[in-house]
Amino acid sequence: MTEQSKVYFTNLRVRPGMNLLQKLEKLMRKAGIEQIDFKEQFVAIKIHFGEPGNLAYIRPNYAAQVVRLVRELGGRPFLTDANTLYTGRRANAVDHLESAMENGFNRMAVGCDVIIADGLKGTDYREVFINQKHCKTAKIGTAIADADIVISMSHFKGHEMTGFGGALKNLGMGSGSRGGKMEMHSASKPVIVLENCVGCRMCVRSCPEEAITMNADKKAVIDYALCIGCGQCVAVCQYDSAQVKWDAAADSASEKIAEYTLAVIQGKPNFHINFIMNVSPDCDCWNNNDQAIVQDLGIMASFDPVALDRASVDMVNQTTALPGSRLEEKGFQEGEDKFGALHGDVRWSAGLDYAEEIGLGTQNYELIEV
Repeated sequence: MTEQSKVYFTNLRVRPGMNLLQKLEKLMRKAGIEQIDFKEQFVAIKIHFGEPGNLAYIRPNYAAQVVRLVRELGGRPFLTDANTLYTGRRANAVDHLESAMENGFNRMAVGCDVIIADGLKGTDYREVFINQKHCKTAKIGTAIADADIVISMSHFKGHEMTGFGGALKNLGMGSGSRGGKMEMHSASKPVIVLENCVGCRMCVRSCPEEAITMNADKKAVIDYALCIGCGQCVAVCQYDSAQVKWDAAADSASEKIAEYTLAVIQGKPNFHINFIMNVSPDCDCWNNNDQAIVQDLGIMASFDPVALDRASVDMVNQTTALPGSRLEEKGFQEGEDKFGALHGDVRWSAGLDYAEEIGLGTQNYELIEV
């Protein structure tokens, strides 16, 4: 029988003398974070600062609690994320830092500095040798690659490309430089549904590679020799014309994310926390967040990111769906796989299966309530 990884869970019930921040610290200690030697070590706390307008991201208060514990244990923490591939408000370090501050991630609130891992324009990275099926090396943002210890704090939610987003998505895709993100996205390129196109040119103006032009009928056309598959056209299209073509490329992207996660944590002490709250249908990269699909459930922590993500998926799938959410619109039936219902063209298990295959962890876990 495969050895089980321990995943620790705390619910959101509180009492006098034990608020949610105190419960988070208790969870981390019970999960064994003190086993790591933090003394004088640079500690990258990998988090998503949230696209401004999206309110589902992890509250800075939780980050501050992690920072305080790391400092108490002798570490030198900093919060970090890498720039986005699409042209939003986190595509360069100046805008990214402003967005982080706007959402409350500043030294006064969290007790440490924010460092954008891949520099001003997303070109500051270390090439980490991994020798895997898709990637021989991974382009990891320098601040994360140079850190001595990695802690991930992940908002657990649905995701259009991988079915769900948790520790693996946060660490893999989130730590890649712009070139790394291009590598992970490269097999997933959007398509234009011409009958939906109204010729508004939003996709043309937003394409970072000038890969989209208008044809004689004033319809958008993609030059796939230039397209990097970033999905920015999909994000800005208001008429459901620019669409992601979900096929085998989705599996490939999930596997590349697992390989990049391996590059981030190999040879380093690492620890992971999933916040199963505001479980929105889509990624925090959108500048909005739709109604949660289930009630707020709690917080999980583990040294094993694969077991952690699997336990999070299972807990959400075992929970009653919230009425009025997107699941209801899709005709979801109780007992169905929620992430499969949300993003039916994506096989969310692909990333977990491959992560297990390359030795990132196991999907066999023991859930321990704190």
